[in-house]
Amino acid sequence: MSSTPSQRPLDGIRVIELGQLLAGPFTSTILGYFGAEVIKIEPPGKGDPIRGWRIVENGTSHWYRSLGRNKKSVTLDLKSEKGRALARKLMHSADVVVENFRPGVVEEWGMGPEDIKQVNPGVVYARISGYGQTGPYAAKPGYASVTEGVSGFRYVNGFPGEPPVRPNLSTGDTIAAIHAALGICLALLQRQRQSGEGQVVDVALYESMFNLMEGVVPEYSGAGVIREASGTTLTGIVPTNTYTCGDGKFVIIGGNGDSIFKRLMVAAGHPEMAENPEMAHNEGRVRHVEVIDKALADWCAGRTAAEVVEVLEAQRVPVGLVYNVEDQMRDPHFNARGMFEQVEIDGKPLHIPAIMPKLADTPGRTDWPGQGVGSHNQEVLGELLGLDEAEIDALRTEGVV
Repeated sequence: MSSTPSQRPLDGIRVIELGQLLAGPFTSTILGYFGAEVIKIEPPGKGDPIRGWRIVENGTSHWYRSLGRNKKSVTLDLKSEKGRALARKLMHSADVVVENFRPGVVEEWGMGPEDIKQVNPGVVYARISGYGQTGPYAAKPGYASVTEGVSGFRYVNGFPGEPPVRPNLSTGDTIAAIHAALGICLALLQRQRQSGEGQVVDVALYESMFNLMEGVVPEYSGAGVIREASGTTLTGIVPTNTYTCGDGKFVIIGGNGDSIFKRLMVAAGHPEMAENPEMAHNEGRVRHVEVIDKALADWCAGRTAAEVVEVLEAQRVPVGLVYNVEDQMRDPHFNARGMFEQVEIDGKPLHIPAIMPKLADTPGRTDWPGQGVGSHNQEVLGELLGLDEAEIDALRTEGVV
């Protein structure tokens, strides 16, 4: 945690976070890291389900300590009218609302964008869902795993003839959150510089993943080519692959630049390939991909990963190990770049990842890790909404908070 508070770009921006799990909450985590006041509305009791996912200690997951950083937790039962009324009051004071319910739910509760804009026309209302707020698929359940498939992202991952492979992460949720944070910042800039009014930011998980698909669409439209899965390679670019070394570790080598390829093949003991005019440019190397990849695979297999990296780095060839998290936390570059931040949980240290991008003059920071469910009820409901202790106690008795 930072001991030297400094100005951040979103200082003074208030965010009300509705919803749960990952896409909406991670959006707010990004905003809070860069200075926004984030008030997270959770259901009374156990709160956001991620609090109980994966590795849990003292009732809260390690994951939530990272995801819930810099957030003020307020419990409100949004299925009750009293809970919704209090949520609306908070939203009326907000610069930004982030929600990731099924499309139509917040309208049913009288908390949709048009409801809030009547009182707060400057609100930027970010909506994250599987398929967006409009279109024939809008009402479909939209978990990240499914939308990654619809986006085309899964289709190109894996090995030919085998089922597509997913990374062991909820990639669609995280990528959607990054898009949402970008959209929110663009809308805030528009409000500040031009209109003075907010707008809706409509983010769909499948569209966020679709945004990663590079040249897939124009290649199909212009040439009728459907890009297929290609294992550890990149279709049409040679050589770029993952190789197994003699010690069982993996290295990734990117030798697809013409001059880099020459240096790579000389270092790998194949000067004849380096000087072969048929391999001088990428088009020719694509035709000879099998012989090139076999030569590199055999060379790597006879050396440790460290030896491969040392030899190729000396020749200015892009190469790197495939890291797990233990490798990362031991790595001097990760640490020099400040990629880990240490917080304390009940007196015990816990490392959580820093959040990018790095800003030279107004960097983000972690002020506190994810706190307990409803830990800011008194501050927010009392100080911000003006409820006294008796009113809060009565709401607690009714199960509203």
